[in-house]
Amino acid sequence: MKPDFSKYADGLVPAIVQDAISNKVLMLGFMNEEALNKTNTDGKVTFYSRSKQRLWTKGETSNNFLLVKEIIADCDNDTLLIKASPTGPVCHTGADTCFNETNSAFSLGKLESIINDRKNNPSSSSYTTSLFTKGINKIAQKVGEEAVELVIESKDDNKEKFLGEAADLLYHYLVLLRAKNCALEDVVKILAERHK
Repeated sequence: MKPDFSKYADGLVPAIVQDAISNKVLMLGFMNEEALNKTNTDGKVTFYSRSKQRLWTKGETSNNFLLVKEIIADCDNDTLLIKASPTGPVCHTGADTCFNETNSAFSLGKLESIINDRKNNPSSSSYTTSLFTKGINKIAQKVGEEAVELVIESKDDNKEKFLGEAADLLYHYLVLLRAKNCALEDVVKILAERHK
């Protein structure tokens, strides 16, 4: 990826920041080559501030950083798409995004992120942490139990109970994947290969 900074007179290219999990557009900033290099080096989104006339790392005063997951250039190499994880509200107004949208939609990606956090930052009050503490055998056993309970509920006509058991199975399956140092994305890649 080599953005063409020379396309614009000021040497800045637009950088659209998107939430890596929800895909919600968070903000737009501008980068010069130095800002992009700093972003790649530090893993935190850094722009060139046109008002301050200097590099500006998003979150440098608020601690609401944008942690970089991926950077993609568009087809003309004159605009960047940055997929990032925000550590707090993105907008200086306190809103989740600079477009005054909320970015709190729940998703499997968000659930995976929570599970990862419980493994990396154990909490004595967390059920997820307790599963990791008990080890792989207990986690695998819970997946098996939930699978059996889902099968049993599928034979009845209680949709609420069936969906509850489906949710329990999916949650414990994601915990098992994390315990095996895998992610749902790894499984999706295999499914995509099989689909070809």
